[in-house]
Amino acid sequence: MIERLAIIGVGLLGGSVAKAARATGVAREIVGVGRDLSRLSAALSERVLDRATIDLADGVRGADFVVLGATVFANESLLETLWPVVPRDAVVTDVGSTKAGIVNIARRLAGSRPVGFVGSHPMAGSDRSGYGFARADLFQGATVIVTPTEMTDAGVVKRASSFWETFGAHVSTLDPELHDRVVAAISHLPHLVAYALVEAVERFEPAALAYAARGFKDTTRIAASDQRVWQEIFLANRAALRPSLEVFRAALAALETLVDAGEPGPLEDALAKIRCRREALR
Repeated sequence: MIERLAIIGVGLLGGSVAKAARATGVAREIVGVGRDLSRLSAALSERVLDRATIDLADGVRGADFVVLGATVFANESLLETLWPVVPRDAVVTDVGSTKAGIVNIARRLAGSRPVGFVGSHPMAGSDRSGYGFARADLFQGATVIVTPTEMTDAGVVKRASSFWETFGAHVSTLDPELHDRVVAAISHLPHLVAYALVEAVERFEPAALAYAARGFKDTTRIAASDQRVWQEIFLANRAALRPSLEVFRAALAALETLVDAGEPGPLEDALAKIRCRREALR
């Protein structure tokens, strides 16, 4: 049982953590920390939070588990701010989509004061943002990647993993750098491509968007995601995103060559192989 859970950033993911914690009873007290008390009022009125504050030090005081639920760069800055004031026996984790940056900051800060930090990435979310879209069941059946390093205490990894498992998540562990390559391939590249697809239609034939049906809308749904969140993710993970884009261009060029050749057999064979890989995901 967590005595005091502090959630810094009570938006879609942080709010879903709060709702899941309330629904499962994993924490006796849930404290929300934000930049604006008015943005925390809904969670307070719904009794998802027991207390809210805009003072970070006050919010993490006495906490035994802390979740950083803001954007990627904000979480990195918040980790630096809370490190000197968070209780020594607390577990600190985050919900960001990239890990190398925040883990490197934790490595550097560990020299000044030992804090039980381990990165987390719930592979769950929505193209919508904000507390209004938070759900208690968001993590049910989802994968959460935990990213310990050689410096991470095994007990911290166990506590963080158990936390997510309480919400019905499946926990996997990855090295932070490998994590960033994996999510560049299966999350960040698809998001960037979805944005590019919408832009390509606008450039090629703007009138076509008025006739977009389910296929196009399903394919590009994630391009409706919050641009502020995704510009941070793209920039934070550009070291891994750049080579994934190069490989994507090569794959697209290979298909383009087959289309230009005008021969149905080789094109169908290539599409069939890709289709089989996609079918295996079901």
